[in-house]
Amino acid sequence: MQDPGVEIRAITGEGELDRFNSLPYSLNGELLDDLRAGRRRPSWMWIALRGEEVVARVAWWGNPGSTQPSLLDIFDLADPGRSSDLEVARNLLEAALERVIGGRTPTPQYLRYVQPAWRERDCSRVETEARVAIAQDLGARVFAERLRLEWRPDVGAPSSSTRLSFRQPRDDDEVLNLMTAVVAGTLDAHTRLDLQTMTAAEAAREHFFGELDQQASPRTNWRIALDPDGDVVGFVTPGHNHYHPVIGYLAVLPEHRGRGYIRDILAEGTAVLADQGVDHIRAATDLDNTPMATAFQRNGWHEFERSINMTWSK
Repeated sequence: MQDPGVEIRAITGEGELDRFNSLPYSLNGELLDDLRAGRRRPSWMWIALRGEEVVARVAWWGNPGSTQPSLLDIFDLADPGRSSDLEVARNLLEAALERVIGGRTPTPQYLRYVQPAWRERDCSRVETEARVAIAQDLGARVFAERLRLEWRPDVGAPSSSTRLSFRQPRDDDEVLNLMTAVVAGTLDAHTRLDLQTMTAAEAAREHFFGELDQQASPRTNWRIALDPDGDVVGFVTPGHNHYHPVIGYLAVLPEHRGRGYIRDILAEGTAVLADQGVDHIRAATDLDNTPMATAFQRNGWHEFERSINMTWSK
């Protein structure tokens, strides 16, 4: 039931950003630049107001120039322990989904950044479980929890590989072909989800043009890994997204897995950006992708955050 004392609407523009940001979250500092760069629109940013108080808020993100958002990445409520706020937050998300997404399918995934040990901290657990429960009630499900990882120069650059050599890709087609090949046996939840509705080649193109092609850094950063016989064993795409230096894609070909090459390839990707003088590098991998998580840890990366990833039934 809609509370008659609550107003649900999109924000009017930059002038309401302070109001929107009255609920804290790590992305708040990026929102003004996002609006000006076209990664967000006022019509994608909704609030529920009780008088002057923001009870809940929700927002989507999209690539610059996109007419539709590609990710729901902000969903907050003022007091997850108050039942009336939970109801308002549900009504807000339901109304915003209808207006922003409508009948378009698939519904953009919901991603939420959380503390690394969020289950062990009462406040963080209550807040996270409240958001997840509301999204589930509206048709979403948790399909992955991911580690968000960071490297900083004070740990030192990882040692160069003594068993692999590296070169730049010949062209985009070489990278696309490798991306198509590595999906076999992948542990990545997003890729496995894509393969439910796409071929391996289609999934590779979706990731390449939806993410890697959007990087603000040159292809000359990317590296193909070769064994002593000159055979390609994997690749890495270090670069810069809209916000940070990142390891965008990191993979070993199926026939070369089980030899620890992922650590060597990650070390090379880290070194490419470290040599450019960056003050940090970020990456992410699924919580249950143990080989990948181990490679990051052994190369001096640390977990600074996690993300909860949810997909929708339609």
